[in-house]
Amino acid sequence: MAKHDPQDMAEFELFRRAVGDVKPLRHETRIVRRSPPPPPRARQRELDERDVIQSLLSDPLHPEDLETGEELLFCRPGVQARTFRKLRRGAYSISAELDLHGLTVEQARETLEHFLRQARHGPGYCVRIIHGKGLGSPNRLPVLKARVDHWLRQHRDVLAFCSARRQDGGTGAVYVLLRRKP
Repeated sequence: MAKHDPQDMAEFELFRRAVGDVKPLRHETRIVRRSPPPPPRARQRELDERDVIQSLLSDPLHPEDLETGEELLFCRPGVQARTFRKLRRGAYSISAELDLHGLTVEQARETLEHFLRQARHGPGYCVRIIHGKGLGSPNRLPVLKARVDHWLRQHRDVLAFCSARRQDGGTGAVYVLLRRKP
């Protein structure tokens, strides 16, 4: 048996006298085993996914709702990634718009050059160019899309461009970010 400090013993006696006649509570020791909690669920994501599936199944599919061709993307070196992300989200206000539907390749190029010159001197620096998806062309392939892609890459005032959001024309249109006026 270990020796106790006399001062500790005195304090213990003092405590016993202060407490008086007390009966200790009797309790049974029970071991309660609980199952581990279930893993957390991303309920909002599940609801969003369910809504997307329901919306896809609720409306009939129309061919004009399908995107044709690839998304156009271009960004010059030096343009910040954040700026390009904002352009892709359609976060910039469109200051001017050009629709090239029905034009020949030569007419479209001249019209595009003139439009970009005018837009550069206009109030904004983000424009939308509608080149079409090719649904009305003989082979149902876009005629101007590849040309517009090529022409915009060559234009010195174009900093970046990308296909528009679906509600703004999808892969049948592009948002173009222009160099600011000096």
